[in-house]
Amino acid sequence: MYTPDQFKIKDLSEIHSAIAAAPLANLVTVSQTGPVPTPLPMLLKPQEGAYGTLYGHIARVNPQWRTTTDPQALALFSGPDAYVSPSYYPSKAETGKVVPTWNYVTIQAKGDVEFFSDTDRLLALVNELTDSHETGRDIPWRVADAPERFVEVQLRGIIGVRLEIAHLEGKAKLSQNRSPADQRGVIDGLRTSNQQAEALVARLMASNDDPVTEAKDD
Repeated sequence: MYTPDQFKIKDLSEIHSAIAAAPLANLVTVSQTGPVPTPLPMLLKPQEGAYGTLYGHIARVNPQWRTTTDPQALALFSGPDAYVSPSYYPSKAETGKVVPTWNYVTIQAKGDVEFFSDTDRLLALVNELTDSHETGRDIPWRVADAPERFVEVQLRGIIGVRLEIAHLEGKAKLSQNRSPADQRGVIDGLRTSNQQAEALVARLMASNDDPVTEAKDD
């Protein structure tokens, strides 16, 4: 991934946090006919492997697990993103030399992928995935709430995915290449939007406790 230095997320824990905040990945593998993508939520186990390990599952009828010809796979995660209008920049009035752009956070994880169908591993996986999203809810749902026979049938319809991360990149393109005044203009402009994604980008840019601040100091 092309990433200028000022946009790099250099702290591993920050990359892990970005994945946890936006766990829907696009898993891309290679078959004889070319790249094969599948969107799926993935659970990150940060202590497993040098950069962490990702787990998820796909439908058994999805041919991806049967047609993969190369063990190397790519998991793509997309964080908040927003269009940036040139009208946000104070420098527009001074020079007029401004153009539109897009601010975004993205993570790319590469490694060897394993597909598995062992029932015990699948049950453990769906329990962990479910708990990771249900914890904190007023009435959390558990896999054990469903009839055991029903769960067994559902497990037969999925294939587990495990990707031990060998290479991990994080990019936060959040106007770090603009002047402080222009950055403030973008934050203020995005804050006036009624779109949630734009408000999230403004909040991320304004935060003092995220990879954006670190990148500004480079």
